[in-house]
Amino acid sequence: MELPSISMFLDLSNNMLEGPLPLEVGSLVYLRQLFLSGNNLSGEIPDTIGNCRVMELLLMDGNSFQGSIPATFKNMAGLTVLNLMDNKLNGSIPGNFATLTNLQELYLGHNNLSGTIPDLLEANVLGNGRYGTVYKGTLENQAIVVVVKVFNVQQLGSYKSFQAECEALRRVRHQCLRKIITCCSSINHQGQDFRALVFEFMANGSLDGWIHPNLDGQNGHRALSLSQRMDIAVDIVDALDYLHNGCQPLIIHCDLKPSNILLNQEMRACVGDFGIARVLDETTSKQHINSSSTIGIRGSIGYIAPKYGEGLAVSTSGDVFSLGITLIEMFTGKNPIDDIFRDGISLHYYAEAALPDKIMEIANSNISLHDGINNSNDTRHITKTKECLSAVIQLGAEIVNE
Repeated sequence: MELPSISMFLDLSNNMLEGPLPLEVGSLVYLRQLFLSGNNLSGEIPDTIGNCRVMELLLMDGNSFQGSIPATFKNMAGLTVLNLMDNKLNGSIPGNFATLTNLQELYLGHNNLSGTIPDLLEANVLGNGRYGTVYKGTLENQAIVVVVKVFNVQQLGSYKSFQAECEALRRVRHQCLRKIITCCSSINHQGQDFRALVFEFMANGSLDGWIHPNLDGQNGHRALSLSQRMDIAVDIVDALDYLHNGCQPLIIHCDLKPSNILLNQEMRACVGDFGIARVLDETTSKQHINSSSTIGIRGSIGYIAPKYGEGLAVSTSGDVFSLGITLIEMFTGKNPIDDIFRDGISLHYYAEAALPDKIMEIANSNISLHDGINNSNDTRHITKTKECLSAVIQLGAEIVNE
């Protein structure tokens, strides 16, 4: 039997093996588990070990390996457990361990290594929400990068949020809605309730990070052109139209805002986060008993329809109000809860006051810089741009005022 044909696991632990680890270890390209613990293996760990890309468990503790940790470990994307304890390794702890999105346990103690051990979970955190934490991960076959939303079961309302999202997402299928891959409701290894949703990874993050790039320390260079913003706006409207008119029963999102709109590799917009969505009953049009039903204002401050503050029931018009605010924010770059909006001044009043003559004064400067409008001598181009901005911002304001 040749080494490359070995799959699943190879256990050579506690066999008093001596000498260096052969370079041929890199030919174990199908091996998932390799146990070398408790021997007297020495020398440097060969760089070829990085060829074992599907390796999940690698135990090399209790030997006499020397030298630095190979940088090629970063190629072993399948690793969930790596144990290098009780060796004679030296040098710096590779920072690229944090890029191993599946790595859950890393043991480096009792060596001569310098630096800090990366916080594996923290390195993969994409964000924290009202009911849980969102992580970046990779499916077992390594072909698909995913986002895992893990619910904090101790948080009041998290179960209803999980239930509402499952109820809504199982009914929808549209290119402008974020695709769910699977869900999990089980018991973890500590005997506690565990609930999670697995979504497709959206390579370009949230729309909010593009509208307000200065708030994202790693993406201050981000800018959306006018045409890109128009395309994204069309995608959002398309998604909302599907939820309200193309679904049976219809679905009310209840929390439409830029941070809940994700952009894929092609910069297509997908509406996500259905944690407080409402599904309306097919026959009675009453709110479905399985959807989230917390008491009080539903949604995010700045995007909530005023009628919700008056205690009225959720409806499609609430989503439409949020759409209007989102459209204005997309093209002005102003957040509805910015400090300038106080004493009766709101985002849509601010926008209306600038229509049509002062529209370029309130337009997001990133649009002009990205499209080269400021440096353009093409009067026709500038005029068309003003007309486009005026039309879409006016549409947003009219939607809000309905």
